[in-house]
Amino acid sequence: MKIGIISDTHDDIDNIKKAVKIFKDKNIKAVIHLGDIVAPPAIKFFKGFKLIGIFGNNDGYKQFLLEAYRSIGGELKGDFASIEIDGLKLALYHGEFPDITGALVKSGDYDFVLSGHTHSANVTKTGKTILVNPGSAHRFFTNDIGPTAAVLDTRSKNAEIIMIDG
Repeated sequence: MKIGIISDTHDDIDNIKKAVKIFKDKNIKAVIHLGDIVAPPAIKFFKGFKLIGIFGNNDGYKQFLLEAYRSIGGELKGDFASIEIDGLKLALYHGEFPDITGALVKSGDYDFVLSGHTHSANVTKTGKTILVNPGSAHRFFTNDIGPTAAVLDTRSKNAEIIMIDG
């Protein structure tokens, strides 16, 4: 299964639509949002995907975000989630505290730790754990490579950063 991973969209509806199109073109059925979606109306663009999300530090309308996720059949897990997909253990954490992200990776309890917040896309391996930061999908709040997301292939156990033409 291929999973789309996105973070730090910060209400950039144009880039959310672009990312959704890329995910559809790649035949992705599940999307993980790692927080900082910000406003509940942005959730509706993920309708049709199995959407799993967590809160970011800029997500203020928590009750309304919960309702928006539920309205499209998605799951908003809270500030942290430990999930299993295709036999792989995944930790979902926004990443606001680097020591927590590092501890999740070093624990060896997870195949993948998915974390955003830094707006800097990267895929790194420590021991058996792969840390995936999809970067920021927002067109103005990114590092020098531009808006990004990621795709995780559970069969090959590989993750790749993808550009969102923003």
